[in-house]
Amino acid sequence: MTKFLTIQEAMAKGKGSVSVRGWVYRERGSAKVKFVVLRDGTDILQCVIKPDVVGADAFEIADKLQVEASIELHGTIKKDERAPTGFELQVEKFAVIGPSDKFPITKDQSPEFLLDKRHLALRSRKLQAVLKVKAKVMQAWREFYDKQGFLEYTPPIFQPSQCEGGSTLFEVKYYKTKTYLTQSWQLYGEAGTFSYEKLYCLSPCFRAETSKTSRHLSEFWMAEMEQAWLELPGMLDSIEGVLKHMVKRVLEDCQDALQVLGRDVKKIEPSLKKPFVRMKYKDCLKLLEKDGITVKWGKDLRTVEEDKIMEHFDVPVIVTHYPKEAMAFYKPPIEEGGKEVCLCVDVLAPEGYGEIVGGSQRSLDIERMTKELKAMGEDPKAYDWYFDLRRYGSVPHSGYGLGVERVVAWLCGLENIKDAIPFPRTMLRWTP
Repeated sequence: MTKFLTIQEAMAKGKGSVSVRGWVYRERGSAKVKFVVLRDGTDILQCVIKPDVVGADAFEIADKLQVEASIELHGTIKKDERAPTGFELQVEKFAVIGPSDKFPITKDQSPEFLLDKRHLALRSRKLQAVLKVKAKVMQAWREFYDKQGFLEYTPPIFQPSQCEGGSTLFEVKYYKTKTYLTQSWQLYGEAGTFSYEKLYCLSPCFRAETSKTSRHLSEFWMAEMEQAWLELPGMLDSIEGVLKHMVKRVLEDCQDALQVLGRDVKKIEPSLKKPFVRMKYKDCLKLLEKDGITVKWGKDLRTVEEDKIMEHFDVPVIVTHYPKEAMAFYKPPIEEGGKEVCLCVDVLAPEGYGEIVGGSQRSLDIERMTKELKAMGEDPKAYDWYFDLRRYGSVPHSGYGLGVERVVAWLCGLENIKDAIPFPRTMLRWTP
């Protein structure tokens, strides 16, 4: 049987006979020569088809090839600086595996049209490059925590209660009753830490947010960790460590993808080489005040305020100690300067990419959490199983969630988070 090489392998070979296969990425030609730029999962390669080599009948077939036809080619590869990737294949024979009609995606089409045709738009080199970076980010997450002795843990997707606010729950019919799609693994991750102590997951999450911004998805992937005996300072080190590892692995292994995306790696490199900035919520308010922006104490930071803060920094900023009144019921408060602040954290990405991480030390105070749930209109009885975690051998523990698509959008320099996921789901889009 013929041994086919990937385009990347063929170019690494550099010269001699090779067999490759893929899809027509570009095509042009005349009566004397046909140029086909072949695309596969690794790269592109210019292929030259001549009638005096392949024969008149075969050349006539080649002349009718359209974009996205799938083909196998056999010939001789050599260096050619004029070719798009510096190599050229002189084709000796070829076979059309799957012909293509006129491909509906061309230049200068609207974002909405490209989303309607997402099943075909995924073939673009841009989205292919993003998928490579995303896979590397997820791989780096697992590498980092595997080396520290964490276990990968699989939480339920159907969950009976909220942990991030009831207004963003997706209700689901569940046999003769109802339940909800997960907003986060957190409550179930906490349960697991009292067994093994150190756990992580990569899981889809769902938020029924009515936002239509370039930063929000209704379905997204979250990388989350939870660890027993871990308090806020140690968790901040863990967050910085895994983000640096992600940046390192993307810079090492995704140079070609970043080049396709036109990403300026000099904007990413400081996040690997320099320490992250760490500041408290109150310090953010002081910085904003200097910029002429007044934020009332107790208000969460909005996008416009986060963006203004990040104008001062070229590395992620780790923001801690937000006011208790703006935080979820499970985030424990402490008193600082006569005000209640939480042992919690958000991480803001450079270049205006906003929040990419959120987490906290976890509250152990059943009585206080019960009062806060009642104030939110929640029935504390639905959380009795969660309170059991505090009744039977509780210990200090902490955890956080990292928005995979948000990190990918930052590392790839994407204008819209919709391009960080193969099939985006938003307030207005649930197909194809």
